[in-house]
This record gives sequence, C-alpha cells and structure tokens, in this order.
Amino acid sequence: MARKAKHSEVNLYYANRQARENNYQKEERKKAKEREKRIKQNNKMKQQDDFDIETETVIKMTNQNKIKKDKEKREKLEKQEKKRRIRNKKIMIVVKIFLMIAIIAGGITFALVSPIFNIKEIKVLNNSTISTDTIISLSKLKIDENIFKFLKMESIKEIKTNPYIQDVEIHRKLPNTIEINVEERKHKYSVDFLGQYAYINNQGYILEISEDSKQKTIIQGITTKEEEITPGNRLNNDDLEKLEDVIKIMHAAKEYKLDLKITNIDISNKNEYNIYLEEEKKKVHLGDSNNLGNKFLYVNAIIEQEAGKVGDIFANGDINNRFKVYFRESLNV
Repeated sequence: MARKAKHSEVNLYYANRQARENNYQKEERKKAKEREKRIKQNNKMKQQDDFDIETETVIKMTNQNKIKKDKEKREKLEKQEKKRRIRNKKIMIVVKIFLMIAIIAGGITFALVSPIFNIKEIKVLNNSTISTDTIISLSKLKIDENIFKFLKMESIKEIKTNPYIQDVEIHRKLPNTIEINVEERKHKYSVDFLGQYAYINNQGYILEISEDSKQKTIIQGITTKEEEITPGNRLNNDDLEKLEDVIKIMHAAKEYKLDLKITNIDISNKNEYNIYLEEEKKKVHLGDSNNLGNKFLYVNAIIEQEAGKVGDIFANGDINNRFKVYFRESLNV
C-alpha cells in the first residue's frame, strides 16, 4: 500500500511536470506566433511606408511635371496672345495709315480742284522802294491760280533776284489770300563809278546803277573791279573794310549834325580819309579812323569859326600827342 501511494505521487509529479512543460511550450508557441505576427505587421507597415514614400515621390514628380507643363502651356498661350495683340495692333496701325492717307488724299484733291481755294488777293507788306506790282510779277503768282499749286521757295527765290530784296516770307491766308512780307535793303551811299553811281547799302551790296546820286553821300576811290559793279554783287573785301570806316565816320559826324553835310568821302587811302562838305566849302583831312569823336569836335568848332571861308581842315594828326587841328584857307577861289 505504501509502495502504491509512493508510486502514485511520482506519477502525479511527472504528470504535473509534463503539464507545466506543455504549458510552457504552448506559451512559447504563442509568443512565437505573436512575434511572427508583429514581424509581419512591421514588415507590412514598412512596405506601406515604402509604398507611401514611393507614391508621394511619384505624385510629387507627377505634380512637378504637371506644373511644368502648365507653365509651358501658359507661356505658350501668353506668347500667342502677345503675338495676336501685336498683329492686331499692326493691323490697326495700317488701317489708320490707310484711312489717314485716304483722308489726306481726299483733302488734297478737294483743295486742288475746288474754286474756293483760287487766289483772289495778293498783298505785299513792308515794301517802300520796290513797287507792289514788281514784287508780284517777280513772284509769278497769278489771280485765280490755286493757292496750293505754287512752291513758296521758288517764288521767294525769284523775288530775291531783285538786289533791293534782302528777305522774303510768303504766307497762305486761307481760303484765297496770299501775303508777301519783304525786307528791303536801304540805299545808304552812292559809289562814284565811270560817271555813274552805284547805290549800295551798309553791307556793301550793289542795289542799282544810276546817273543820279539821289543826294546820298558819294564814296570815291573804291578798288572793286568795274566788271564786278553790277546789281546783286558786293564790293570786294578791301572796300568792305573801308566801308566799315565810312560808317564810323558818318556816325561820329552825326553827333555834330555834320553827317547830312558830307557830300563825298574819298577812301583811296585808309590812312588818309578825306571828306567834303560842299555846303561849308571845306575839305576835311581826317587821316585814319582812330579818335574820330575828338577829331569831329575840333572840325565842328573850326567850321563854326571859319564859316563862309573856302579851305581845308587838317585833322590827320595824332590829337593825343599834342597835334592841333587847324584850318588853311584856299587862296585860289
């Protein structure tokens, strides 16, 4: 009995041990399954993450391509729109030009054929020496001629062929009036020339050849060649320099009211200018053109002092160096 009881205890021990081993193995298998499950889940999650990353990359690349394509498409559309606007603008410009040309052509045609624009009056302004009829004749303008059919420059050129005309302006006063505004050269001196007189102005332009001096101061002793003394020409350079001295002499004489009394000026020698005062019956030896103010001061005093006497006044010395202007009466009267 005791042996059986002991044997039963041993069997119970082994049975419990076996049960514990079975439970342990069961737990291990359970844990292994759980580890395997977790590994699978981790792998699955990793695969999902990799997929997500790849998907995101693909999507990103797709979006970039789409953005690039959209940008290219937008740029292409913008270029097309810009070309369209430029083309439309050019078309509008061409249309406007054609319209403008058509309007201008129509206006010109109307202006050239309409009797409204035929010249009815030609006015000449600021002329005193040259007659109005002469200037109109030179211009070649005619009454009832179309106001637009003549060339201003041609008419101006023709009018200026007259030596007295220095400058010309022509204005169309619509619908049918022409104004010719002239600036004339003024006859200031008469140049003694082969028994005749060449009228000149202050610039030495030869205006006219006449047998009458017109009571202008006569200049004698010029060096300009005879064949060059023609209306429209100018005195040579040597005579032009002396003419400047003549103008100075006349200006200095004017202060003492002697300019109107000077009948002749001899410019043969620029260092020995001589003037003649026919009314005072005196010849003045001026010398050069220096110190003219003081010279005429003494000349005027002598004229008043020696009134009525025929003779010569000598002012051709250096007044600043104690030269005294003096009068010498002519004994051969």
